[in-house]
Amino acid sequence: MSAPGIRRGTGRASCHHGELLQGVFRDATGRRCAGLVTLPMTGMGSRAEFTRRPGTPPERLTVRPGDRTKAARAAALAVAECASRLREPPCGGELRITGDIPVGLGMGSSTSDVIAVVRAVADSYGVRLAPDAVARLAVRAELACDPLMLDARPVLFAQREGRVLEVLGPRLPPLVVVGCVLGGGAPVDTLALPVPTYDDSDVRGFERLRTLLRRAVATGDAALLGQVASAGARLGQQLLGHPEFDTLTDIGRRLGALGVQIAHSGAVAGLLLDPAAPGLRDRIRGCLRALDSNGIAATRVFTTFPSLPTEEFTGGPAHRGGHRPPRPDTPRRPARLPAL
Repeated sequence: MSAPGIRRGTGRASCHHGELLQGVFRDATGRRCAGLVTLPMTGMGSRAEFTRRPGTPPERLTVRPGDRTKAARAAALAVAECASRLREPPCGGELRITGDIPVGLGMGSSTSDVIAVVRAVADSYGVRLAPDAVARLAVRAELACDPLMLDARPVLFAQREGRVLEVLGPRLPPLVVVGCVLGGGAPVDTLALPVPTYDDSDVRGFERLRTLLRRAVATGDAALLGQVASAGARLGQQLLGHPEFDTLTDIGRRLGALGVQIAHSGAVAGLLLDPAAPGLRDRIRGCLRALDSNGIAATRVFTTFPSLPTEEFTGGPAHRGGHRPPRPDTPRRPARLPAL
């Protein structure tokens, strides 16, 4: 039985499969800001449980695993926020995080941890935090975050500011994504990547892609979305330089994919297929065989709509395994995604 005063809360958050578009855009005032549009993916995520102990000092906060430093910062910030709203003194507590998102591949594992933690702390206080408040805390905890607090709505999101630049629509067009990892699945140290510089011509190019993506979402045009994702992926290659990228795009062309997408801060990638096109299962199997024959590890097949399970296409699950091992925020060893 819980000791008097102890309050427990839980929270969870999903992940994503890299970006459909990332670059520099204009906000409503015309100011430049970095922004991205992620490709949501359900099925994997982070879970957090927070036990707060009123009357203890706020620095008495323990975190398991002990190396989740961003999550620990998020917990302290969320405690201060929720306690202030209730006009209570902040307190300490115990935080436990579990999850099954592969790390270092650009799937939002750290943001998923942070959002799950913020939600768990808020739950322990009985406080409901709006998505913009969660985003603000997430940016303070990790300097930049993904829009996972918005629960799969397609948005152009300023990741370093934690704000929505534009809601593109209620949902993405229907797509089937054949996922894979480039570079052998080695994690990418995002903090070590050079910061790209863009001139006015680059910004105009990103704004054109933004306009096309807005149209694709508004009209449900999966083919146009595939074109935008491919263009964004090729721009990302200027920084990432994955040696298998041309092979991936060639596989997509040969097997009728609408386009490709990649994580702009990682190694995960995907071939985008039209679920309404004839011979879908054969094309998925063809993509899997082509990836394997070219030494690119396939990971999971998923959709942007919930009505069709991936097993219907693939005949078996992917991403098997338990929770992530304890890790620093920049992983020291390759993340492994079991192939299909």
